[in-house]
Amino acid sequence: MAQFETVRRTGAGVRTEQIDAGLRAHMNKVYGLMSVGMLLTAGVAWGVGTTPALLAIFRDPITLAPNMLGWVAMFAPLLMAFAFGAMINRISAAAAQMLFYTFAAVMGLSISWIFVAFTGISIAQTFLVTSIAFAGLSLWGYTTKKDLSGWGTFLMMGVIGLIVAMIINIFLQSPAIMFAVSILGVLIFAGLTAYDTQAIKVEYLQHAHMGDQEWLEKSAIMGALRLYLDFINMFMFLLQFLGQRE
Repeated sequence: MAQFETVRRTGAGVRTEQIDAGLRAHMNKVYGLMSVGMLLTAGVAWGVGTTPALLAIFRDPITLAPNMLGWVAMFAPLLMAFAFGAMINRISAAAAQMLFYTFAAVMGLSISWIFVAFTGISIAQTFLVTSIAFAGLSLWGYTTKKDLSGWGTFLMMGVIGLIVAMIINIFLQSPAIMFAVSILGVLIFAGLTAYDTQAIKVEYLQHAHMGDQEWLEKSAIMGALRLYLDFINMFMFLLQFLGQRE
């Protein structure tokens, strides 16, 4: 009996170690994919934003007001994010990864104007601040014992409210509304960073025993997209406070 208990506990310990190792590998893949996406976004944004001839295709060189193609570029990432969620279960993991990288490149195109509107130093400083905040929030979401699942509905309602307010303010051009949206945006996506990190971890732990490699690969890509969106949105809202206008 004692030998049986020892074997059982040893077996349980091995399974726990395997799950822990798998979780670390899964999270590393999520952060790795996210990092590649961020590099693509930064490269496209810098390439277009620092090339007047390319930026002029999408925006007025003086006022930076978007033209027809500019509006398409502005809303394309939002539509692609919804399409990504709808298609993820119908396409292969390789196709999903390519779609994510395409999305990251289009996002770079949509925010390329910041390199004309703000100084390069303030963009770099804001990116550094966002990186530090993101790392801290994501680490907390990963390690905390507090159940953050209850935040989901509240945060998603906040995101929808932000989108509606931003669309309305396109026509009103109210600095007060933009200021309020920026504050709420930073807080909402800060919360989503912690919430999404924990959710990615929990989803892996719930499905790891199934051994579905295809699901795990797609889950990592979807997790990378979620954290990527948290980072890029937090960065853009912080830029409204920390960015120095050209």
